[in-house]
Amino acid sequence: MLKKGYAETGYIRVAQWGDVCGYGKIVGVQKAGKQGADVVVEIIAEAFADDPVWSWVFDQASLQKRYWSLFIHAANRHKTVFMTSGNEAVSVWIPPLGKAFLPEDDVVFEKIINDLPKDRIKPVSDFLENFDNAHPRSEPHYYLGLLGVQNHFRGLGIGMALLQENLRRIDAEAMPAYLESSNQANNTKYETVGFEPITSFQVPDNGPVVTGMWRKAREN
Repeated sequence: MLKKGYAETGYIRVAQWGDVCGYGKIVGVQKAGKQGADVVVEIIAEAFADDPVWSWVFDQASLQKRYWSLFIHAANRHKTVFMTSGNEAVSVWIPPLGKAFLPEDDVVFEKIINDLPKDRIKPVSDFLENFDNAHPRSEPHYYLGLLGVQNHFRGLGIGMALLQENLRRIDAEAMPAYLESSNQANNTKYETVGFEPITSFQVPDNGPVVTGMWRKAREN
């Protein structure tokens, strides 16, 4: 059921999530808006708690959550944060030519980084610069900053179903898309919906790899 005050903007069918007829479950999709932003933060914090890259960047859960809150609330200004109607899965996008952070967000970001142990501030800061350096600038595109599913609903395909619904919106505008995969186990999933690896960088000391993936513009 939709929460009071929310409005569905689309629907997905989750084939692995069976209904009584065996056709899969129909789930609504809605924009998070101000009412849903904090819920999105909680879902992302849960989904990325054990992520191989982000658990290295912020080895304290509280700092990681502060960063997700900053990014998600900043992205929500663009009205491109989506969630399924039962809060099972969320996606956080930055639209073409949109800015992830405003100057006041940069101030908050610096405070988060400075709360890291002193010996980790420089290596973490240097590593995070890779995201900006690797990000393609050749043409406007949608940027998928985050895609997450509540632990209880993992394995049902609902995250990928939400991504495909979002991509249909993007295809309607004939725009390309870009994402960074921080878990190599997910790369093949992204490839099935049209993303291709174009760049990569690695956590220091032979750590996990981040893969930048591009999806060419297409039309429905």
